[in-house]
Amino acid sequence: MIETSSTRSDGRMPNEIRPVKITRAFTKYAEGSVLIEMGETKVICNATVEEKVPSFLRDKGKGWVTAEYGMLPRSTHDRMPREANRGKQGGRTLEIQRLVGRALRAVTDTTALGERTVWIDCDVIQADGGTRTAAITGSFIALADAMTKLKDKQLIKQRPLKDYLAAISIGKIGSEVRIDLAYDEDSVADVDMNLVMTGKGHLVEVQGTAEGEPFEKQDLDAFLSMGWIGIQDLIKMQKDLIGPLA
Repeated sequence: MIETSSTRSDGRMPNEIRPVKITRAFTKYAEGSVLIEMGETKVICNATVEEKVPSFLRDKGKGWVTAEYGMLPRSTHDRMPREANRGKQGGRTLEIQRLVGRALRAVTDTTALGERTVWIDCDVIQADGGTRTAAITGSFIALADAMTKLKDKQLIKQRPLKDYLAAISIGKIGSEVRIDLAYDEDSVADVDMNLVMTGKGHLVEVQGTAEGEPFEKQDLDAFLSMGWIGIQDLIKMQKDLIGPLA
């Protein structure tokens, strides 16, 4: 039996997500721009529309949504060098930006988007756990706002979004399941999971890892149940901000 009764270092209950603040139109030039703050984690998500597609989609009547992700040098406790100075992106960076792109494409009607690309740039300005999940949740709002710009310009008839999209982290520390882990929890978790789901509750991606002993199916069920509750809170915020998707 998994217990969820104790409070955490920041005073939250195990099933309570961190305070969330979302600022839209955060930068001047991007078609969609969001600063999402989940606790002490802060990520800028910019959406840029280009009137072209990658070569593999040319003349196929479909659009594309892709993402790039990066952490600023002083987004963590110690300064880390820019990846550009090392001449290549790290494996973690590549993994996360592919995850963000895949997740957004799962809820985008690329045919209705037309032959154009939406670039999503996720820049972590402060990291305290859950940067990839915050990036996905914030990027969806930036994407929706960019689609609104296209609709206002009469380049598309309606926003080509099939559902809302949000993500959250889940972890198990000792015998306790916790949602939306801050760094001090994530660094000691026995099980670490990132969950991406749609507004209808459909799974887009489940990334779960046992850091030590393998976990049981009943743990997975608990992770999914608690994660869905947290994601519903994030989806409600999205709905309040961007309204119906059509």
